[in-house]
Parts: sequence; C-alpha cells; structure tokens
Amino acid sequence: MPLRIAIQMDPITDIEIAGDSSFALLLEAQARGHEIFYYTPDNLSLNDGAVIARGAALKVADKEGAHFELGEMRQQNLAELDVVLLRQDPPFNMNYITTTHLLERIHPKTLVVNDPAQVRNAPEKLFVFDYPDLMPPTLVTRNLADVQAFRAEYKDIIIKPLYGNGGAAVFRLKPDDSNLAALVETFQDMVPEPFMVQQFRPEVAKGDKRIILVDGEVAGALNRVPPKGETRSNMHIGGKPEAAKLTKREEEICAALAPELKRRGLIFTGIDVIGDYLTEINVTSPTGIRQIKDFGGPDIAAMIWDVVEQNVVSIS
Repeated sequence: MPLRIAIQMDPITDIEIAGDSSFALLLEAQARGHEIFYYTPDNLSLNDGAVIARGAALKVADKEGAHFELGEMRQQNLAELDVVLLRQDPPFNMNYITTTHLLERIHPKTLVVNDPAQVRNAPEKLFVFDYPDLMPPTLVTRNLADVQAFRAEYKDIIIKPLYGNGGAAVFRLKPDDSNLAALVETFQDMVPEPFMVQQFRPEVAKGDKRIILVDGEVAGALNRVPPKGETRSNMHIGGKPEAAKLTKREEEICAALAPELKRRGLIFTGIDVIGDYLTEINVTSPTGIRQIKDFGGPDIAAMIWDVVEQNVVSIS
C-alpha cells in the first residue's frame, strides 16, 4: 500500500549517502512506491494548531553527487500524511525538543518514527541509566569536585557532552593528566547542561559495537574500531567498520532492553556496547544500517519499513 510520508532531516545536500541511514530509508520508501515529502527542522511550524512543514517532494537515487531531486517548495499539513520520519541529528537541544512537542500533536494518527514523546523522554546518554547493571561507572555533573572524586576512584576517565553526538568533544583523561580542571571549566563555559563522566574502558581498542534493534528485536550489528592513537571509534573520524556478531553478554543486554523499547514505540534504535558494557541507547537518528548490509547483513531499511507499514495499517 503506497503511503504519503515526510522526512524531517538535516539538509540532504550535505549527507554522505554511502553511510547514511536516513538515505537508506528513503531509497527503500521510494522502491515501495511511497510518496516522499522532505523538510528541515527549521521549516516546521505550528499555525493555529496545525503542524505545517515547508518543503518539497523528493526523489532519490543511489548516485554520489546526484542523489536527490526536489520539487517545488510548498506547505504541507503533516496531519494529512501517513508517516513522518524524525531523522535529524543531535545536538539534542531545545530546538530538537520543540520539534518533538510539535510532532507529538499529530502522532499516532500520523505515525511519527520514532515516537516524538518517547524520543524527548529518552535522550541517549540518560536513557541508559535505566539499566545501571549494564553500564560502566558513570557520573552526570557540572561540579569539578565531583569529577575529581570520580577520577580518584576510577583513574582513567572519559568526559563528553550529555547531548552531543558523533564523538564531538569527547576527551580521555588519564590519572596523571593535569588538564582536568581546565577541561571541566571549558565544559562549564561551553554548555549550560551537566556533562557526562565515564570510566574509560580499554576494550574500546577492539571496537565499539553498534547493535541495531527494530521494534525491540536485534536486526544486525557493526563493530567500529578506533584509528591508531584515538579513543573515539566514530566512522566519520576514521573508525574502521567491520562485520560483527553478538556475544552472549550482548544478547543479554538486548533482551533486557527489548520490552521497554517496544513499549515506548521506539521502532529504530541503535545501542552502543564496549566490552561487556552498554554505553548509549540511540533513539534520535541511529546510523549503521547501510554498513551492515554492505558486510552481508540484513536489509534493515526493509525491516524498518515492514514494521512501519504494519503499524500504519493497525492505526488506520
């Protein structure tokens, strides 16, 4: 059944299509005959109670440098559509939160993926605290004394923004590093929120595993190995992707998360595991599905659309 869908994402001109999960979802939607409307978050409005987006019809092609074609700009009442894909990248700031409030006004009659209220209530670095037995020792604070006490206990630590993404501003501080106070002051000046401090896990040298779950079920996995001399494994900074299978511990982690992910309507989720520890639960715009397919894994974009289409039928 052809659907009328919209995608709220960052500028399509700027994406790297070879590894972009949103683009994979668009290719699959188009292959299924769905009509696609594209807009960016700054073009979302609330007008006399109607949720309106200014954007254009979109066609996509898996051709680098010629990957999209846009129609004429127009206004679209999103309540008239079947599905909205919420796929903009963090930072998870007030602008992002505001878009979830607006999209919540049309969900679930227009199915928003992922559920905007649940995205708002499950920021990736805080949602993980619901599973303290699965995560490494972690502190959220703005207080220098708290960070100093944490490092005194755990020696080797990571400091990172609470609402950042993509490995930006992630720092490792070894026990003898004298920059702790200066770095904390920088974070205090840079962001108004608390930041995250976490025990450094040396297992990251063997990779930071991204596991994709669709409607709470494991769909595939990808290991990301950091480049030499780096702590971060994000692929856009040189992390090397490789095929991966789940360990018994990772299967246990996924089984523990599955009921809550399904209950919250988080259809497309990506979790990060280092060694035996869950470090993040990504619900805003998870990535990795094109790479998993490239390594001979399943077509996760097709799996996601299967679930979305089933949900649309059930609420129509």
